[in-house]
Amino acid sequence: MTRQFKGTVWITGASSGLGFSLAQTYLVNGWKVIASSRSKGELKLLLDSENKDRSAQDGLVFVPFDMSDKHGHSDVRVQLEKECSSLDLAILNAGTCEYLEIENPDWSMMSKINHINYLGLVNSVEICLPLLKKGNKSLLVGVSSQAVNAPFPKAEAYGASKAAIRYFLSSLRMDLKQFNIDVSCVLPGFVDTPLTKKNEFSMPFLMSSEAAASRIFNALKNRPFEYAFPKRLSVILYLARAFPKTWLRLNTNGSHSTK
Repeated sequence: MTRQFKGTVWITGASSGLGFSLAQTYLVNGWKVIASSRSKGELKLLLDSENKDRSAQDGLVFVPFDMSDKHGHSDVRVQLEKECSSLDLAILNAGTCEYLEIENPDWSMMSKINHINYLGLVNSVEICLPLLKKGNKSLLVGVSSQAVNAPFPKAEAYGASKAAIRYFLSSLRMDLKQFNIDVSCVLPGFVDTPLTKKNEFSMPFLMSSEAAASRIFNALKNRPFEYAFPKRLSVILYLARAFPKTWLRLNTNGSHSTK
């Protein structure tokens, strides 16, 4: 008997952290999850465990995807088309973070981070858009960061790439309306992931990846243009924009990745 799913979602950056928790969340809520990353990572716990719920296993498919390997993107598209005739939802979450040390700057980092975070997301859209067009009022989601709402020290590369994602999605929303595809931009605050564990500064309102995934899952039911959380951090960063000189005085050291 063929299992009936609530929908089919493609999630990138799913091997750990927020992406992995999103895959888990959609899986337990009855979705077919196509999870992508360069390697299986923590997904092995769901794919290979002999003790897990068999119905959950049947709903999870792993499709390897290296955003930086443009030559392999056609293979990813072919594999996605083998797994589904259309996509109801795509959550483009993959990304990375490095910080600029201005005393001895590595300016090539700007290109590297932009290539992975921003252009990687653009390439992901290119791959999944034909399947989203075949869906019934599909939703395209890109994960940016609350770091775009105020400047942070050493975050030139990370923040700029996430800001580019935000603008790209805002513009894309207008162009995809004719295809009945909605576009949402998610802007998390500080989430406890392998990426943020490298941070050496205080991270206010830090939450687990499971809690963040649950918030995103519930928020996307309403298909918002943007979803920024937690709200307390949003308020602080709003004040930072309103009082930039004060924000500058308060931030003389440190660096800030939020996902």
